[in-house]
Amino acid sequence: MRASWCVGAALVASVWSGAAQAQARYSEDEGYGGGLIEYLFTGDVGARGGSRGGSYGGARSASARSGYQAAAYGSAMRSGDPIEPYGGAAPAYASPAYAALPVQGGPPPEADRIARAPDPRYARQEVAFPGHQRPGTIVIDTPSKFLYLVQPGGRAMRYGIGVGRPGFAWSGLKTISRKAEWPDWTPPAEMLARRPDLPRHMEGGPGNPLGARALYLGSSLYRIHGTNEPHTIGQNVSSGCIRMMNDDVVDLYERVPVGTRVEVM
Repeated sequence: MRASWCVGAALVASVWSGAAQAQARYSEDEGYGGGLIEYLFTGDVGARGGSRGGSYGGARSASARSGYQAAAYGSAMRSGDPIEPYGGAAPAYASPAYAALPVQGGPPPEADRIARAPDPRYARQEVAFPGHQRPGTIVIDTPSKFLYLVQPGGRAMRYGIGVGRPGFAWSGLKTISRKAEWPDWTPPAEMLARRPDLPRHMEGGPGNPLGARALYLGSSLYRIHGTNEPHTIGQNVSSGCIRMMNDDVVDLYERVPVGTRVEVM
């Protein structure tokens, strides 16, 4: 009987001692609330101590901290912050193809450089001409984008031209009423209404869109003139004027006088 009482007393004392130790560490442990309940469930008051305190002011265990950082982004991560830091690795959705795109403002691709060169089909040359027009007449074939200066013997000098874009093409008979070298350019009111960004007047020179020479057609607003954009020859680009490469318009200028008949087809 005395032996049983002694065993019981020892057990109670052991439980009470463990509870006291658990209560002393309650503030550092969040597992089961500390104290007697913690001891009864775990059998060890220190089994979970400090394992969850890192995010709330307590020090995270070395093993837990190192494991978390290994799963995240290394030493650049801040404790408790799972967001990838600026300057980190590129996201998985960033395709390498975007890096291959050309930088804006850089040199144009080879295809663009070729396309912006004058088309050799529109180079000046003498050709057979089967038309009935008298020598010295200018014939403008708008659909084919050629200007012919009729020569004797069924021949003609042929020049490549740029013509009016859709809605601005025209046909008819005109005569050259005036000639000018390096002409000034004053956009008409109709053009300024469409393009208010254009200058009201521009002195003649290499940067002037009328180019090196201009042949004015009657009292109309149309001209045969040069251009500082030779790659536009062979295209529908103008507001009705006939544009030529500067070398070609200089050649034509020297060949025809004021009063020359111009047939636009």
